[in-house]
Amino acid sequence: MPPSLPTLKAQGHALASPERQLERLDAVELPREFADACEAAGLWPLDAHALDVLQINVGRLCNQTCRHCHVDAGPDRDEVMSRETLEACLSFLDRSEVRTVDLTGGAPELNPHFRWFVEEVRARGRHVIDRCNLTILETGAGRDLPEFFARNRVEVVCSLPHYRELSTDRQRGRGVYERSIAALRALNAVGYGDGESGLKLRIVTNPVGAFLPPSQGSLEAEWKRELERLHGIVFDSLFTITNMPIARYLEWLELSENLDDYLQRLVEAFNPVAAAGVMCRSMISVAHDGTLHDCDFNQMLELGLAPGAPATIFDAEPARLIGRAIVAHRHCFGCTAGGGSSCGGQLD
Repeated sequence: MPPSLPTLKAQGHALASPERQLERLDAVELPREFADACEAAGLWPLDAHALDVLQINVGRLCNQTCRHCHVDAGPDRDEVMSRETLEACLSFLDRSEVRTVDLTGGAPELNPHFRWFVEEVRARGRHVIDRCNLTILETGAGRDLPEFFARNRVEVVCSLPHYRELSTDRQRGRGVYERSIAALRALNAVGYGDGESGLKLRIVTNPVGAFLPPSQGSLEAEWKRELERLHGIVFDSLFTITNMPIARYLEWLELSENLDDYLQRLVEAFNPVAAAGVMCRSMISVAHDGTLHDCDFNQMLELGLAPGAPATIFDAEPARLIGRAIVAHRHCFGCTAGGGSSCGGQLD
């Protein structure tokens, strides 16, 4: 695979700064703010009504640099969650009723403590989701991960921009499609996606351009048909996700002169049903340094939690996270547009 492009941080790009990203979003003329849209729908202030998922971003290190990455992850990033912070996450888990631990990155599998942590969570009887970029399974150290996942009953949620090569490599780099298909075959070989083993294999796709994803249901049928026809690959379900106008996707929107129109499109497509079900209302997001955020997008913008809520996983009590006010900004329109968007795909 050809060398990856440098991240925004490595380039010294202005949009590597969360403050600059927020300033750029604020500079766009919009007909209303996110709080106004929620208030008109009877949803403001938006709050967390449950704590079902502990989502942990274990680091921004990744083996590839994708054009639309909201994390600005890549091989040149060195932010990796320490064992001490992972132990604090386990301690939090022991004090909470959280049933699902959702691991993301970067490539979460590159954290040196990844396998130990997965086994510790499973030993506590909790469900584990791994957000996998697929190509990591084709690296030397990752080739036995399908067997590790199967042994620990890990749900694999893998990202693939398209079932055809051109669109995937355009977004992720030349050669990514071929390696992703090989990884999907390796997961199928140990039982993932067969509908009988109970090993769940889900694929996440996001639009290649400046538009909202089509209906998840109709797209899932098309993807299942085409991946099986082209490669004999099976999977359980497809999640469609709206591109969030932050980090590298924000850079792309600016370069392609699509930023104003894209934000307008998100605002016009505000869906109250999707807003009522946004993922931040039932989860908490932990950054590599232990700080807490309402979601992974807020984490990348370093927004933290609302005043009065715990600031880090080291001092967090689960009960204090339920009922907290959600910190929102203009990028939140990305989760409430059209059919809605979350880590579990379409919302309505």
